Amino acid sequence: MTLQIYRAKEKDWIEGCKRQNREAQHALYEFFSGKMYTLCCRYIKDKMEAEDVLVMAFTKIFERIDQYKNEGSFEGWIRRIMVNESLSYLRKNKNMYLETDIEAADREPDYDRIESQMEAEDLMKLIASLPTGYRIVFNLYAVDGFSHQEIADQLGISENTSKSQLSRARALLQKKLMEADLVLSQKMN
Repeated sequence: MTLQIYRAKEKDWIEGCKRQNREAQHALYEFFSGKMYTLCCRYIKDKMEAEDVLVMAFTKIFERIDQYKNEGSFEGWIRRIMVNESLSYLRKNKNMYLETDIEAADREPDYDRIESQMEAEDLMKLIASLPTGYRIVFNLYAVDGFSHQEIADQLGISENTSKSQLSRARALLQKKLMEADLVLSQKMN
């Protein structure tokens, strides 16, 4: 689909959703749901719960479609609602700030070898295996591009806590990558 065709469809979907047209809502959902479900799964491990959050977020999108003022990316507006709904869900369920202690990494993984043998899906699984607080901050900062100040405001934490969570997430990911490197080394020998 060309950008021009996409923009025309997007405009039709927005206008249709403002009129509460079910076909427009369905088309918008069908177009964005796969990508937004993946986004929700980055924050919420349980697939069924992530799907529930997705549905709740789309409900809010349809209810608040008048708030989109055609400024900036429509997909970006949808993404922000998805992230906010995911964070809201985590706050309500009190499982956002779980942390684990990690040991200092004593060697550097061979990133070139890991990169050549590790698929993006494997890396996403490593990120998904992080403790909830680490995973959320890592996703917000490294994947979704929020600043530490924005993360702090979103999560009701200090900017230093956001930086600390990111640092710990990176260290834990590095440890997990080293473990993956060891497994690859053993398979190659």
